[in-house]
Amino acid sequence: MLTLMIGACVGLVLGLTGAGGGILAIPALTLGLGWSVTQATPIALLAVGGAALLGAIYGLRQGLVRYKAAATMACAGWLVAPLGLYLAQQVAGDVLMLMFGMVMLMVAGRMYWQARHVRDESQGTLQRNCMLDPATGRLDWNARCLATLAAIGGASGFLTGLLGVGGGFLIVPAFRKFSDVRMHGVVATSLMVVALVSLGTLAHLFSRGLVLEPAGASFIGAALCGMIGGRWLAPKISALLLQQLFALLCVAVSLLMISKGL
Repeated sequence: MLTLMIGACVGLVLGLTGAGGGILAIPALTLGLGWSVTQATPIALLAVGGAALLGAIYGLRQGLVRYKAAATMACAGWLVAPLGLYLAQQVAGDVLMLMFGMVMLMVAGRMYWQARHVRDESQGTLQRNCMLDPATGRLDWNARCLATLAAIGGASGFLTGLLGVGGGFLIVPAFRKFSDVRMHGVVATSLMVVALVSLGTLAHLFSRGLVLEPAGASFIGAALCGMIGGRWLAPKISALLLQQLFALLCVAVSLLMISKGL
């Protein structure tokens, strides 16, 4: 029952924010169920990747996913994720937990600051690396935009391999900062990238003999159900309120992770 409840909560947060499922899945499994980071990583990736795929399909049906941007970030993530996987095998479990908590704390602080200092969406003249073409509504592709998206995807892939997170917590604020895509489009695109990078990383792990345990399957199923509920609720709740609440939750969880790592 605890496994199902934790999985549903992770899926719900991922559906609401497009950013939180991955970074909460590892703490949920390590703190809530007592697993090691190494044990939790593949289960978290499969749960988050599957749940994100459901959310991305929902976003595609609504026309929210910037699929070319998602493909660019995912390809860069696939190339860099094996490096993160290799480094994760060289680091002790307590050190990984400490690193995870510190990354989570930095992300939470930045996310909360961004929510409190909202940029003016009406300033359409503000130039960013990836801009929408007013005539077509599509991204205006150039070298700077391509390099920006590749860098975001590469960083996401590295953290996916190293810490078992989906990377949405990085993609959402970065894609929002460097583009003028609306928030709902940013979240939907992030879910697509998280799904592609997480499932691609998992394919690498399964090729090396990964076996899915029954408890992991229960967690994954509950996360998928939570994702459906989260995507249904997301349009009904303020995006800024969600961002602030998620940041505060991440602070609390990150402090627990750091204390356990120490």
